Amino acid sequence: MTNFPWLTTVILLPIVASLLIPIIPDKDGKTVRWYALIVGLIDFVLIVYAFYSGYDLGNPELQLVESYAWIPDLDLKWSVGADGLSMPLILLTGFITTLAIMAAWPVTLKPKLFYFLMLAMYGGQIAVFAVQDMLLFFLVWELELVPVYLILSIWGGKKRLYAATKFILYTAGGSLFILVAALTMAFYGDTVTFDMSAIAAKDYAFNLQLLLYAGLLIAYGVKLPIFPLHTWLPDAHGEATAPAHMLLAGILLKMGGYALIRMNLGMLPDAHVFFAPILVILGVVNIVYAALTSFAQRNLKRKIAYSSISHMGFVLIGLGSFTNLGLSGAVLQMISHGLIGASLFFMVGATYDRTHTLMLDEMGGVGKQMKKIFAMWTSCSLASLALPGMSGFVAELMVFVGFATSDAFNPIFKVVVVLLAAVGVILTPIYLLSMLREIFYGQENKELVEHEVLVDAEPREVFIIASLLVPIIGIGLYPKVATQIYDATVTQITSMIRSHVPALTATAPEVEKVAFLKAPDL
Repeated sequence: MTNFPWLTTVILLPIVASLLIPIIPDKDGKTVRWYALIVGLIDFVLIVYAFYSGYDLGNPELQLVESYAWIPDLDLKWSVGADGLSMPLILLTGFITTLAIMAAWPVTLKPKLFYFLMLAMYGGQIAVFAVQDMLLFFLVWELELVPVYLILSIWGGKKRLYAATKFILYTAGGSLFILVAALTMAFYGDTVTFDMSAIAAKDYAFNLQLLLYAGLLIAYGVKLPIFPLHTWLPDAHGEATAPAHMLLAGILLKMGGYALIRMNLGMLPDAHVFFAPILVILGVVNIVYAALTSFAQRNLKRKIAYSSISHMGFVLIGLGSFTNLGLSGAVLQMISHGLIGASLFFMVGATYDRTHTLMLDEMGGVGKQMKKIFAMWTSCSLASLALPGMSGFVAELMVFVGFATSDAFNPIFKVVVVLLAAVGVILTPIYLLSMLREIFYGQENKELVEHEVLVDAEPREVFIIASLLVPIIGIGLYPKVATQIYDATVTQITSMIRSHVPALTATAPEVEKVAFLKAPDL
């Protein structure tokens, strides 16, 4: 089974399965939702099995590699592989998407189309993390946007068309930079190739590296999102349904962070040395600005959306740290926030289904009638505010210590960054705990209690949150369960980046520029 095309299978299975949905006899969506869930579970099991049987934790190179000629004259291939950077995110994608399908159980409007889009997006998201061909990466990046746009515009709230249009304009506009950069790098030099490892091996002029890095930073900064390219996210979250929330917060934002490491750090290391302080500053702005903005929000969805933007700022600081610990913390923060963000937005959806309001001013005292919902909300909020013993605490601590101990920056700069980032850490529990107080504590809103059926959590909802809390707490108590997947790859990337900083060269092992992108011989 070592030569079995595992990655191609887990990418194509949900896409092919989605094409069969139109012919499934079903009127009310009950059959098709079970079909989608079974397909999702099968694909996730295949991902786990491929990881268990074919992935070597100590190998930093690409594994499970498959390459099939597509257009030989341009060296275009269907080329997929997984290393320590992509494997944990592929596992996260399978896990979150399967739970998102379960979260979509109440969907009654055009269920066949909805689950078709969910399964199609499942395969597209895995492909983004697995493909090793630059043009193919651009294509799957673009194709993955279409289901999100349709889910937002058909199943969203009152301003869904505005939110969906803004989402597609921002993300598709940013994608143009990916295409331009891909073509530039592919045709640069004596050879024409879209293979990522071959592209990374080319020796680009420094000024060209700066331009390419800036373009890709804009493209992936939209998706991460980085201030000031973030404004589409609160609008999208403000109108999305619970399953769309889970995919946006749990997976889509991680694509930006993944691509920054894979391409900006891995392919343009000299430019990264120049941009690293800028990434750190942008990370601090994300943390503080979004935390303050979240603090001021009265709409529940927008409050959690700005909280997501704030947490992703730690990823940027970790990317710019030049340390193993900082970069490892950034990757763990992506995994951790994927789980925590999905859980919080699922709870937002569950609360809205009962109260039919998102305004905190219209809630109050509902904890008396929804004790399970209250308990689940509290657990997810404590995870988000980085309570010790949960994954968010470990990830943020790794980023803090990794940056604070970095030998690449001036001590004054490090002190200022750490102090400002700490402001965001302090604000997070304030706005999350005050949010819980406004929803669940105090006097009951009589109008809300009298006019809405405030039923407590059903078993399906308890199962979804429990499934998310298990890895959140598991990683918090024993981080190695996650970090061992990517440690070898992160060490190699950090060593390669440090070797491009003259002042750090003495402390950096000799590493070939493209080492972590190289695929083994087929």
